[in-house]
Amino acid sequence: MTDRIAFVCSCEDSMPLDGRTLARGCAARGAELRIAEQLCRSQLDRFLAALGEGRPVTVGCTQEAPLFAQEAEAAGSAAPLTFVNLREQAGWSAEAAQTGPKMAALLAAAAVPLPATPLVPLKSEGVALVLGRDAVAIEAARRLADTLDLTVLLTGAEPVTPPRSAEFPVLRGRARGATGWLGTFEVLVDGYAAPSPASRDRYVWGAGKDGARSRCDLILDLTGGPPLLPATRIGYLRAAPEDAAAVERLIAEARTLVGEFDKPRFVQFEAGLCAHSRNRRTGCTRCLDLCPTGAITPGVAPPGARGAEHVALSAEICAGCGACAAVCPTGAITYALPPPATLLAQARALLLGFAEAGGRDPVLLLHGGEQGEALIDALARHGEGLPARVLPLRLNEPTQLDLALLAAAFAWGAASVRVLLPGHRPHGAEGLFRNLDYLGAALTGLGLEAAPPRAAAIETDDPFTLAEALSPALALRTPRPAASFLALGAPREVLRQALAALHGGAGPAVVQLPEQAPFGLALVAAEGCTLCLACTMVCPTQAFTANPDRPELSFLETACVQCGLCAATCPEKVITLEPRLNFAEAAARPVVVKAEAPALCTRCARPFGTASSLARVKAKLQASGHWMFQDLARLAVLEMCEDCRAIVAAEAALDPYAGPARPVTRTTEDWLRERDQEA
Repeated sequence: MTDRIAFVCSCEDSMPLDGRTLARGCAARGAELRIAEQLCRSQLDRFLAALGEGRPVTVGCTQEAPLFAQEAEAAGSAAPLTFVNLREQAGWSAEAAQTGPKMAALLAAAAVPLPATPLVPLKSEGVALVLGRDAVAIEAARRLADTLDLTVLLTGAEPVTPPRSAEFPVLRGRARGATGWLGTFEVLVDGYAAPSPASRDRYVWGAGKDGARSRCDLILDLTGGPPLLPATRIGYLRAAPEDAAAVERLIAEARTLVGEFDKPRFVQFEAGLCAHSRNRRTGCTRCLDLCPTGAITPGVAPPGARGAEHVALSAEICAGCGACAAVCPTGAITYALPPPATLLAQARALLLGFAEAGGRDPVLLLHGGEQGEALIDALARHGEGLPARVLPLRLNEPTQLDLALLAAAFAWGAASVRVLLPGHRPHGAEGLFRNLDYLGAALTGLGLEAAPPRAAAIETDDPFTLAEALSPALALRTPRPAASFLALGAPREVLRQALAALHGGAGPAVVQLPEQAPFGLALVAAEGCTLCLACTMVCPTQAFTANPDRPELSFLETACVQCGLCAATCPEKVITLEPRLNFAEAAARPVVVKAEAPALCTRCARPFGTASSLARVKAKLQASGHWMFQDLARLAVLEMCEDCRAIVAAEAALDPYAGPARPVTRTTEDWLRERDQEA
């Protein structure tokens, strides 16, 4: 907020303003406070004068934001202009007299700059496939024929009278499946058949064909059957044919889906950090397990490669729930609307700004934009409003919440965190509840958990239920003195900082976590390890490393994301995972888990391997029962380096393809001769 002008308007004195507290909070952030009573009307000149100073301006009003933006454009102002809702979120409240620190916090958070939203281009030329079972599909197609290039595909289960003129093709078939998105759909059809042109009172269909494919830009599903694709897929419109209102909405929406469009790129993906797979071994599948839209699939290996090491993410299909980003342990997937750094900066400014203005024990209310703001607005207008210690922070989707933000909120002074969800739990919410469980386990292990839980979800669509659910959280107090570290680095690094601040150097060294938590130990049973180093070749975070100078395996616990690739790859099966938080200093340093003196060649004394790996190979070869490895002289060759093995084999004239001596062939004459001799 440095060198910023912050306007706070009492909205015709409909809410009290604590000028002293607001001034203290703004001054702590380097901003100048200016108070008004009717800034959008009689005192608009104050706003225009501030624009003339060329400094960034924050206006504590969102209702009149279009007016202020219009006036700024008319004045030719290039100064940054932001808005924040102080009235519904703070001033219109039964505790309005105590909302000075809250208003200062909201102003501080609003000053955090928002980056541009990355976009994904989509293009539709209006080629549409109408799936139906009866005349409703034909009528919908008739009404859209002037806008779309249509084909109707009827199931043939019900008799349908042909229209008088064939404005568009009408075919028979059942859609078995579909892939793609707006502009690139492909539908697989069974029983595909064309009608007889002599069809009279009903369509008469020809011979059916399975496996036909239809490519289109839009799919209008009026079959009333199970959906082909998730409802969130852009370009896939579905309605029950008996629901006339739903069919009307489908027709209206279909008319708008022709042309070029931009949708937000909700997540960013960095394939190099993905811990999904290595060497045909599957490790982390957290995002694959949670994605409700099918936007994430196992990657396809490039030509010549042994296997894909990362998942494939379709930005065109992604609906933005953020469940993948919430549970990704490596940061390969991060939410982009806004990115983690921006959201963390907003939370930090909100919580520290509240403390700087004199506030104590804040409750952070994280909510999705549309649902959360509607409930907060209704509570302010028709109820007692939000309590003075409840600080709302808008997210694009509450299901995007990762552990970094949840833990950092407590490190920055939150007494509790509440996440507002719709009454009908949204897709992808499982990842959020998993993170709440992880955080609850960490707080319990550190002795900071309380009753009610410090971090929990509120699932409601009713503003008064929201107010009731917030009451227990207000009884909690901040568990640790607020830290002030900056949210720098990847979310995992911020999470480590936040947990260290909550630990405070006085808590237990180790805290156990639930299964699939992104921190923990990969425990190696050293007596069974042969130092094959397969784990070092598949570890995506280099938690396991090898010493290039001697046979030695090291493990760095802070780098482990519990993906399980090491355990899946280990040929001796001596690696097990233990989810936990280790606050000891040793966890941040590589620890040698197995080391051996190198095995020396019995012929030239050159180091070439380890004794344990040689013993394991010899034992397996002997146990195989193969004739070649029953001779101890042959097994002794394994104790030599690769050069000496070749020399010894040549000197002994060993034929690696030779078999044991064959038995003498016995013929009929041999049997007859032996019989005569016995006689």
